[in-house]
Amino acid sequence: MKLFIDSGNIKDIETLCALGIIDGVTTNPSLLAKEPGDYKENLKKICAIVKGPVSGEVISTEYEGMLQEGREIAKLDEHMVVKLPLTRNGIHACKTLSNDGIRVNVTLVFSAAQALLAAKAGATFVSPFVGRLDDIGQTGMDLIGEIVQIYDNYDFETEVLVASCRNPIHIVDAAKMGADICTCPAVVIDQLFNHPLTNIGLDKFLKDWEKAYPSGK
Repeated sequence: MKLFIDSGNIKDIETLCALGIIDGVTTNPSLLAKEPGDYKENLKKICAIVKGPVSGEVISTEYEGMLQEGREIAKLDEHMVVKLPLTRNGIHACKTLSNDGIRVNVTLVFSAAQALLAAKAGATFVSPFVGRLDDIGQTGMDLIGEIVQIYDNYDFETEVLVASCRNPIHIVDAAKMGADICTCPAVVIDQLFNHPLTNIGLDKFLKDWEKAYPSGK
């Protein structure tokens, strides 16, 4: 399973990409608005760092506006992916841009029916939001299982990009279900490294070594 960072922060992206475990980046208007500088230049910098898919989202809600913005985003860098909302206009724009060879990430997906539409429209990625479903009392991961099953039934090429991941359990469950990608904030990716037994074991190894071979001897 591929792992994406959900962030517009250059420092966080540089730090995690240096470890060799990051395959791409997702952004949205809220994330990019938090960062200083021109958002287009920031997206170019992110592409240069990750050298993998980087999603940049349109602001327009109208079909023609989505097409114009989407084409501008796609021109920023070969790694750019146009992010469109799951609306009627978004699906229409997805079909048009996909037919033109532009990669599209359909976002704000909350049902299997919506994911089916995105695949039919030729989306490269579909982004179901598991954490936000959990927030309203639904089990977000159930949706991932439904989408994976539907896509497998019909050999859709659209990749399932699990979004709004709040913890390592979301990531592990998505991997067990066969999702293609998880995108997570840097803090959640950092949590993947943590286990108390790892820390305890390493501390013991180092102490035992120090007893046998004291420093400087």
